[in-house]
Amino acid sequence: MQLLFLGTLALLVGVTFAVPAQEKRVHRQPDLSDHDHDDAHGYQYDHEAFLGKEEAKTFDQLSPEESKERLGKIVDRIDTDKDGFISHIELHHWIKHRQRRYIEENVDKHWKEYDQNKDGKIAWTEYKNTTYGFYTDEEFNDVEEKVRYKAMLTRDERRFKSADRDGDGLATREEFTAFLHPEEYDHMKDIVIQETIEDIDKNGDGKINLQEYIGDMFSAEDGEEDEPDWVTKEKKHFSEIRDINKDGFLDASEVAQWILPGDVDHADNEARHLIHETDKNDDDKITKKEILANWNMFVGSQATNYGEDLTKRHDEL
Repeated sequence: MQLLFLGTLALLVGVTFAVPAQEKRVHRQPDLSDHDHDDAHGYQYDHEAFLGKEEAKTFDQLSPEESKERLGKIVDRIDTDKDGFISHIELHHWIKHRQRRYIEENVDKHWKEYDQNKDGKIAWTEYKNTTYGFYTDEEFNDVEEKVRYKAMLTRDERRFKSADRDGDGLATREEFTAFLHPEEYDHMKDIVIQETIEDIDKNGDGKINLQEYIGDMFSAEDGEEDEPDWVTKEKKHFSEIRDINKDGFLDASEVAQWILPGDVDHADNEARHLIHETDKNDDDKITKKEILANWNMFVGSQATNYGEDLTKRHDEL
């Protein structure tokens, strides 16, 4: 599920008043890749972890020669101390950097739109007026529309104030990044948990029951009797894993364990994995030569994808 953290980026104004569309805001720990990490069936997970999801798509279109050439240049960038070796620290830093790139690009995309007075900061009033406009109670078409509008406005203001650590009503670039991507910041975790519960908790009791948990992910179509296997599996996860105290509900602490597992560093695990698979002399660091000898694990190309397609087809036969 792709995570979206703004209710809207612009207010649609036409003949009739329109409230910004409420988008799903259930927060999940971002994954390095959408693919399963199973090297026996291909290296797409490793490619997306090492390059970033968008850059991995570019490499998929390259020839093996072009892919190796670009990989060599990337290795030179990763080797920040220029000692000829890629250490775990250097590789871990690179993977973290690639995963944050989409966040930085998202902030770049919206910064100019919201910094109306070009002072290098974004005031709450600038964000509010750009996103929600200047509307009075009389301009709403109905009560439900008005309630939804005010709830969204209140929610964004609450998050903005949490991101605004010095409380001056102005978001620096770092604070605005925390506002857009709260799952990346420890001091925003309470907001992430609160918003997640609000998204899923339909009866307003402040916790999530099994029906709400499943209903957020799956809605049976009319006439559909059998639920998919993954829904059955998620129900089991709810009862056996998510609901730690076995009271039939997910409270705030259990939601935190679900969406923000703080003891897992996927970038660190991937850095260790790549070094383990590539380091032939067991010195816990890898050379450019070792990386290029295993280039298809780090990056893709038309050739490696063709090979993976053949493997997939063979498995399906």
